[in-house]
Amino acid sequence: MTPEQCIEELGLALPDFGTKGYYGGNFGTMKPFHIEGTVLHLSGHVPWKPEGGLLYPGRLGSAVTIPQGYEAARLTALNALAGARHALGSLSRIRSIIKSLNFVACEPDFTDIHKVSSGLSDLLVEVFGEEIGLGGRATVGVQTLADNICFETWIQFSIRDN
Repeated sequence: MTPEQCIEELGLALPDFGTKGYYGGNFGTMKPFHIEGTVLHLSGHVPWKPEGGLLYPGRLGSAVTIPQGYEAARLTALNALAGARHALGSLSRIRSIIKSLNFVACEPDFTDIHKVSSGLSDLLVEVFGEEIGLGGRATVGVQTLADNICFETWIQFSIRDN
């Protein structure tokens, strides 16, 4: 089963950045991805809904609950996979997740940032299995992210040649 088929079996749909475009331009000047050798570097991905707008804006520990943050991180993972498909043509070219660097907008005393990032990691494992989908991960709690975003990730993938 391909990763795209697995996503469909999970009842999810990948956004098509080829037709709709990468939403990152809403948050400043950047290119969506960069490939260096066999490493795909994605620019930041956030919980941007397919119809537009953010899922659960605000900070963890006040406006956003842990289950909502977890769901936002899952949507962010789906968006990152859409970004990878846009860059590679197919998610089958992904050999492994190298690492993700995750940012959780939260109140200063909120210490469960790892529970939020698990939404991203869990979806990647569901799609690829542990061998490919479980990479290194760091999560940082921050005071604020652009436009009141609650979660953002940067991901690096090891990829197969085309």
